[in-house]
Amino acid sequence: MTAAPQAAPSPERVRRIHPAWIIAFVALIALIGAAGFRAAPGVLMLPLHEEFGWSLAEISLAVTVNLLLYGLIAPFAAALMQRFGIRLVTVIALLIIGAGSALTVFVSSPAQLILTWGMLIGLGTGSMALVFAATITDTWFVKRRGLVSGVLTAGSATGQLIFLPVMALAAEEYGWRTASLIIAGGSLLVVPLVWIFLRDRPSDLGVRRYGEAADAPPAPPAPKTNAARLALTALRDAARTRTFWALAAGFAICGATTNGLVGTHFIPSAHDHGMAQTTAAGLLAVVGIFDILGTIASGWLTDRVNPRILLAAYYALRGVGLAFLPSLLSAEVQPSIVIFVVIYGLDWVATVPPTIALCREAFGDRGPLVFGWVFAAHQIGAAIAAVLAGIVRDQTGHYTVAWFAAAGLCAVAAVVSISIRRTKVVA
Repeated sequence: MTAAPQAAPSPERVRRIHPAWIIAFVALIALIGAAGFRAAPGVLMLPLHEEFGWSLAEISLAVTVNLLLYGLIAPFAAALMQRFGIRLVTVIALLIIGAGSALTVFVSSPAQLILTWGMLIGLGTGSMALVFAATITDTWFVKRRGLVSGVLTAGSATGQLIFLPVMALAAEEYGWRTASLIIAGGSLLVVPLVWIFLRDRPSDLGVRRYGEAADAPPAPPAPKTNAARLALTALRDAARTRTFWALAAGFAICGATTNGLVGTHFIPSAHDHGMAQTTAAGLLAVVGIFDILGTIASGWLTDRVNPRILLAAYYALRGVGLAFLPSLLSAEVQPSIVIFVVIYGLDWVATVPPTIALCREAFGDRGPLVFGWVFAAHQIGAAIAAVLAGIVRDQTGHYTVAWFAAAGLCAVAAVVSISIRRTKVVA
């Protein structure tokens, strides 16, 4: 009996590594390269204050503008990625970050700091924000979405881990201008890698998304609609649902208690208690280490656990940590502050994978665009917290009120998150 001939394996089966994983790796490197400025405010605030005599509130205003643009540009960046491609938008964003960081060395007034720190770098990092991770995940993956979004989100933490101690040392030994140039170099080094290896969609390589069934309908072509109209239409439709406002409120509190408060003011607050700036920067770097572990684990859990439960648990745990922080800060590194840093690191952006999953569940193919607007709320919360905490410090001489207020907000976010209704996936 003659054996029946076997069908030739498809090109996708011959491949040992699906191209989606290569794309995800390149995206991770890009996020690392763009992450340097996310760590910069905490390191550079004191040197700027000492050299120019600007108040922390004045410096925080530049950070506030940055945080606002970082969030508000995100939904438009997601629309631009859909309209013109992920690669082109990413390269332009990295170039803007590099230019803004390099030009910072010439500032001599708060207004110039707002232009460079605030506007240029805000626009660049906003286009490379977490919406970039959401777009890569939804465009290239069907399976393992939670895990991939967790790994990509951890890219910003990895960048913080890499850049923060280097910047703190450079600022102390060679001046804050050298630290700014290091950020610029990190962004520009990634540009060739992105241009060569990043691709806009699986069809560019003749493959399907990772985990997508062979008989699944092809992905829709890139929309021809104006990118701004696309983003605003997504906001208009999403704003009619309670789910959107619940996600936006929770994520605004997330931003207030991470980038806005701890990311911007932890080092000055620790310095108020007598801790050296490099030591405090080292503690934030430890936050970055455990943020990587926590975010990847959160992505893995998001594929298996109700994301509402995860969000509520993350916010509650964060609130407990913030409530204890004022009593933990001191001139020396005590075991208690190390425990806080580890726990806070595990929780830092663990909220992102379940939030992306809920946007996808509620808004379907528009999930990345809607997540862009939810992320805008995140940065609005961060911006408000950054400037208010600076004012609190200038008026009271310490940050205690700010830490306690943030703890209370986390309790609100936990309640709001667990109450989000289940929604049928939108096609």
